[in-house]
Amino acid sequence: MDACTVRELGTTRDLLGESPCWDARSGAVCWIDSLAGTLHRHWPGSGESERHSLPAPVGSIALCESGAVLVALKHGFAHYDLSTRTLETIAQIGTDHPDVRLNDGKCDPWGNFVAGTLHVHRQPGEPIGGGLYRLRPGGDVELLADGFALTNGPCFSPDGRTFYVADSPLRTIWAYDYSPHGPLANKRTFAQTDSFGSGPDGATVDVEGFVWSVLPRAGRMARFAPDGRVDRVVELPATHPTSLCFGGAGLERAFITSISKSTNLSGDRPQDGALFEVSGLPAPGLPPHRFSG
Repeated sequence: MDACTVRELGTTRDLLGESPCWDARSGAVCWIDSLAGTLHRHWPGSGESERHSLPAPVGSIALCESGAVLVALKHGFAHYDLSTRTLETIAQIGTDHPDVRLNDGKCDPWGNFVAGTLHVHRQPGEPIGGGLYRLRPGGDVELLADGFALTNGPCFSPDGRTFYVADSPLRTIWAYDYSPHGPLANKRTFAQTDSFGSGPDGATVDVEGFVWSVLPRAGRMARFAPDGRVDRVVELPATHPTSLCFGGAGLERAFITSISKSTNLSGDRPQDGALFEVSGLPAPGLPPHRFSG
């Protein structure tokens, strides 16, 4: 176990908090309530917050070079202008299955956005719909992989050449060789989380190349070395934490989202659904990548 300092930020109580990202330009942390369709921004320095409404469910978000926000909606991607509060569709993925929707996503170092789907209410023998998609800055969408029942935790090694992504029901984090212009290659098991009694959820990578993964059914997050071994575990004050990002002036803090009541998990603590800040971590994070489109 690792001794860290954890504090609650703001007063939000999300149904399903997800997809935190740090905006170094404004000093705000952004995240979503996926089920409520809310985009949050919070300034830890001043304690100020603001909310924006999006069409629910929202899978994930990323910041754009333009200052706008890229949004993964149910079956496609959209551009959200924070100043005018307007949403513009960019592209659709190749499915309109009612039980398949976009979920977690992250930008690669070259300005592409990679996001995967989840498939709910799947019947015995029914093929898994959707997959893992890459949105290019010009609006083109390509299917990188299929067979993911619940995509979570996409993130990249410091050099961008290794891509990590989890299929949560399998309690497995996979690693692939990654090229921004080519297909995924050399799929391999990076880490398994059975020993925690939880599938992996949101994830990110620190400057030392260690992968941090949140474990929602265990109330913890774990740091995995580049060879997949567990380096340390941090206890969190939420019943079901969901995702994390690094932020702060030196990217030395982690911001953690959580669940109060999702479609299959409910918290029983007063602080469930809150945003948390963790300090005292062993290494800072990587500068967040932005979508170039």
